[in-house]
Amino acid sequence: MITNFYKSIIAALLLCSFIPNASCQTAPFYKEIHAFKKQDSSNFPGRNQILFIGSSSFTKWTDIQDYFPGYSILNRAFGGSTLPDLIRYRYEILYAYQPKQVFIYCGENDFADDDTVTVTTVVNRFATLFNLIRARYKSVPVVYVSMKPSPSRVHLLPKFKEANERIRQYLANQTKTTFVDVYHDMLLPDGSVMQDIFLDDKLHMNAKGYAIWKKRLEKVLIK
Repeated sequence: MITNFYKSIIAALLLCSFIPNASCQTAPFYKEIHAFKKQDSSNFPGRNQILFIGSSSFTKWTDIQDYFPGYSILNRAFGGSTLPDLIRYRYEILYAYQPKQVFIYCGENDFADDDTVTVTTVVNRFATLFNLIRARYKSVPVVYVSMKPSPSRVHLLPKFKEANERIRQYLANQTKTTFVDVYHDMLLPDGSVMQDIFLDDKLHMNAKGYAIWKKRLEKVLIK
């Protein structure tokens, strides 16, 4: 049975397939996806890069290549995205390339955008995305970076923690996967969230925050 969620994805794809470009510009994140296509048209990414997809915590890591010298990073994250958005645009941000490893940071916005979204819903969305990746790339290692404890979303932290743990458990039963826990690295000894690693919006990280992520991620990057 086709759910309303999948019907919406199919409808969006059909819309952009058969209706002129002007109509497609109303699709969510059209400008971001179009920008990726424009970049690719002038200089298409080579094979075996490390692909980063997800939401703004990756998008705003604009100097990510400087953090990991010696690795070839391809960042195709777009701010504000949810897991259904990654699924919707998988052909543009994922299937278009031939990565040797895929990093995912997504899930926060799923909860923040809709208070009715449950942990089970988000875990199922992630499983759908993962299975779509596996359908295309049978043996490419996949890394999920845990949802971070954003101070501006403190009311959602219990959901973040539970979803992180359930995604960790899910990946433990899959091959060639890694779960990277950055959540606990961003807490003080008393369990409160570090404040000085975030920008003024208390949602996005500054260089101190990304330095914490660097220590975790560099351990699992594939040469």
